[in-house]
Amino acid sequence: MSASYEVVIGLEVHAQLKTRTKIFCGCPTAFGAAPNSQVCPVCLGHPGALPVLNRRAVELAVRGALALGSEVRGRSIFARKNYFYPDLPKGYQISQYEEPLAIGGAVTIETDDGERTIGLIRLHLEEDAGKSIHDGMPDSEVASYVDLNRSGVPLVEIVSRPDMRSADESYRFLQRVKSILRYTDVCDGNMEEGSLRCDANVSLRPVGQRELGTRTELKNLNSFRNVRRALVYEIGRQAAILDGGGEVVQQTVSWDAAAGVTRPLRGKEEAHDYRYFPEPDLRPLILSPSWIEQQREAVPELPGARKRRLMQRDGLTAYEADILTLDVPLADYYERVVAISGNAKATSNWILNDLLREQKAAGRDESEIPVSPENLAELIGLVDNGTISPTVARQELFEPMYRTGKSPAELVREKGLEQISDEETLREMARTILDEHPAQLELYRGGKRGLFGFFVGQVMKASKGKANPKKVNDLLRELLDDGP
Repeated sequence: MSASYEVVIGLEVHAQLKTRTKIFCGCPTAFGAAPNSQVCPVCLGHPGALPVLNRRAVELAVRGALALGSEVRGRSIFARKNYFYPDLPKGYQISQYEEPLAIGGAVTIETDDGERTIGLIRLHLEEDAGKSIHDGMPDSEVASYVDLNRSGVPLVEIVSRPDMRSADESYRFLQRVKSILRYTDVCDGNMEEGSLRCDANVSLRPVGQRELGTRTELKNLNSFRNVRRALVYEIGRQAAILDGGGEVVQQTVSWDAAAGVTRPLRGKEEAHDYRYFPEPDLRPLILSPSWIEQQREAVPELPGARKRRLMQRDGLTAYEADILTLDVPLADYYERVVAISGNAKATSNWILNDLLREQKAAGRDESEIPVSPENLAELIGLVDNGTISPTVARQELFEPMYRTGKSPAELVREKGLEQISDEETLREMARTILDEHPAQLELYRGGKRGLFGFFVGQVMKASKGKANPKKVNDLLRELLDDGP
């Protein structure tokens, strides 16, 4: 993309609240049920069926708003957002518009240039629509299907300011929002199951121009990876149009993940297209200041505060603390290992470099880690006290620990991997190596000190990685400097 353009991105995040039942009726919200099996006259929009607001949905929405730094308003109003689509049986969606549940707030993200704060415009409650299925069925070429199980599922919509300037910043913003919602137990954040979804408004403008460019709205962003991919593509598409002297058309586009392109859906709607008006079947939502404060007290330590605490307490870098605190299970795991091992730096290195690699390869998330905190702490202790070398720990122990759940001490005994630290044994091995390589020994003593690493490597090889590296270094320096 030409450096003459500035990217402007705002996100609309839809998060499903962790309630057992829908927002205006008693139908369950469980994922994976048979199509159209979790419905009733209310969520099907039957005439005469009246909505009743789910108190738990309000509690979770308020908790999420407070965690995001938003101002929860004492009075908010539900509205009808009118549009026609087959998966919207009422012909309107109950949402909030002129008087939302919460306004303002901000999310701080970690970028390559330091921290950036992304402002929020609003957070409001609404019901979800159903799901239209256009492919994957035997007759998808000629028919679409509708599953209304999601119709009426409670959502909060979090609308950011257009403060993001790259696809990477947008990715990190979405990650941080997910993290905050998971910390507060407001939403499980599962994009693959649709409980966290995201639309993006994207525009380009010449550098230095204050007026926003023509924007497009990106939909169908169903994973963190696709959020980044879609934004990179759309930014490039708009830049190519502008470089060619054309004009970007304001429209809604869908991300085709298989083809890696965006495709036009329809002209971009504005608020007046939805003909909002107050929902006549629901009274205004009134929240007392004391009740809002009760919800504030239920907000736990948030990822930003936990990140700062770990940086100060454990000496972690901003990057390390940011990754370790993104999800509650991983942060809790890290703190349990540190409490046992007493070695924060080693714990961070093992989790970030080894554990997360195995987790990714196995397709597991942080809620299912097969290496217990006690076992990882024990492995760190075995390295710290010299029983095994770091190389043996990584190459011989961690993978079988991950695969079998066995303790490192058990595996060390089975494999005979105890580190060789006996000085006389190591001295004899070092002498043997020097005797076997007279030419290299002569060159070293003639001034080619770079060969020291060669001798260390030969001793480690002869010991099959079991030799204590520090003692090997000390003994070799002593023997090599004894003279010819």
